[in-house]
Amino acid sequence: MKIKEANAGALTNFEVLDFLRSRGASKDPTRVIVSIAPSEFKVYDYLMESPACNQTKEQVSEFLTRCESYKLAKAEVLNIINLRPSQLVEIVPIIEESEKRFGEKLEELVNLVVEVLPEPPKKAVPEEEKEVEEDTADGKNTDEDKTETTNPEQIDEDQTEENEDGEQMETP
Repeated sequence: MKIKEANAGALTNFEVLDFLRSRGASKDPTRVIVSIAPSEFKVYDYLMESPACNQTKEQVSEFLTRCESYKLAKAEVLNIINLRPSQLVEIVPIIEESEKRFGEKLEELVNLVVEVLPEPPKKAVPEEEKEVEEDTADGKNTDEDKTETTNPEQIDEDQTEENEDGEQMETP
């Protein structure tokens, strides 16, 4: 890959991810063979969890073509592609004076983003959280199943002390 024009402008996350893939970041799971810096692998890992990992050149080009009628600034277009807002509340902070400039057309822009740019990857839920969710969904993990007692009358006398006011306190 040759650099045609240095510092030609800002890159989308998709373009950076595409560049890292072209250098072999996706082909080396050991991260030893390819001559890519550790910081570049961190960027690659981050981008693989962003909307950029599901985007294609065709989708980005189609979005650029279809959003020209909105007369967005380059930075606004870049942020929309990178963040892929799917709701009105997500796009308002990206576009300067959005209500004043677009009004009702803002909802059309959000629909365009949802239609053209693919969804971001689903975030993986850690195994521990999955088990808790499954247990509560089955009704197995209820308050009755808990072994800890929170009723002060049920606390063993060996585990309590009186404080200065004469009230019972639990000891560790």
